[in-house]
Amino acid sequence: MRNEIKALRTERRWSQAELGTALGVSRQTVIAIENGRYDPSLPLAFKLAAVFGAPIEELFHPDPEQEQP
Repeated sequence: MRNEIKALRTERRWSQAELGTALGVSRQTVIAIENGRYDPSLPLAFKLAAVFGAPIEELFHPDPEQEQP
């Protein structure tokens, strides 16, 4: 799954640690989400949407390379 987390975070000039604190997760978790190594749980996705003031579907997009026919 692709996401817009890094772009949204940098637009706001937040560090990964600051975003992690706002979400109640570690900086390492933020890094993993931004790099696409970790897809957040639904509750965490809702927290991300609330922090950025955007719907979940604006934050996360299916990765066409990983879709099954």
